Amino acid sequence: MKTQNQNYTMNSAEPFYFAKGRIGALLVHGFTGTPKEMLWLGKFLLDKGISVAGIRLAGHASQPSDLVRMRWHDWLISIEDGLNSLAPNCDEIFIIGLSMGGVLSLISAARYPIKGAVAISTPYEMEPDWRMNFARTLSIVKPRVQKGKPDTVDSETLVWHRDYPFYPTRAVAEFLDLLKIMRNSLSEIEIPILLFSSSRDRLVPEEGVNKILSMIKSQDKKHVLFHKSGHIMTEDIEKDQVFDLVYSFIKTHSSLS
Repeated sequence: MKTQNQNYTMNSAEPFYFAKGRIGALLVHGFTGTPKEMLWLGKFLLDKGISVAGIRLAGHASQPSDLVRMRWHDWLISIEDGLNSLAPNCDEIFIIGLSMGGVLSLISAARYPIKGAVAISTPYEMEPDWRMNFARTLSIVKPRVQKGKPDTVDSETLVWHRDYPFYPTRAVAEFLDLLKIMRNSLSEIEIPILLFSSSRDRLVPEEGVNKILSMIKSQDKKHVLFHKSGHIMTEDIEKDQVFDLVYSFIKTHSSLS
């Protein structure tokens, strides 16, 4: 007899694909997050005539033990899978990422044939902590790092949000490697770039975002600073402004009419 309700993917955290026009947007969630972080943005862009793929990064939206087995290149492979899913139906593709998704978006901007990239709440580096230099070794005795209290302002979103309840220490080590790759990639970016951050985001200080901006080679680059949202800007109280600016960026740098 068939067993019901045994999906590995977390409930309501599934990846999504909305086909519409010949302009495509790849939406990339954050570290320990899920595609649901990008769902409202995806529906907004769909209404604007843009095809959307909200991918699930390898090891995410299932259970934390899956993330422990992942390496940074598995997340880049997830990006390539998403781009390949959009390519047959889209002439121009943009990538929009949140947090680690923003890190992956900037790496992608230096590697893949995309039209532009948007990086939201994207760190330049982790907060200084000597223990992070030994994260792989520490993961044996300290397999998880507890998360702080969410800084999301919209209380309804906190109920709706889906993610892992802690950071697997072994996965943190891979994230640190990914950040190094991003920093080394910034000077190779020549396509249009849009950065969003919030002054309330304790994980992404403004000086780090300014470092990212200064290192990007492209002359077509911009940073927009918000002041009311928390880290997950795609789900917080300024999300409508973020969505409008994302759409304006895509419209400006594509053949979208």
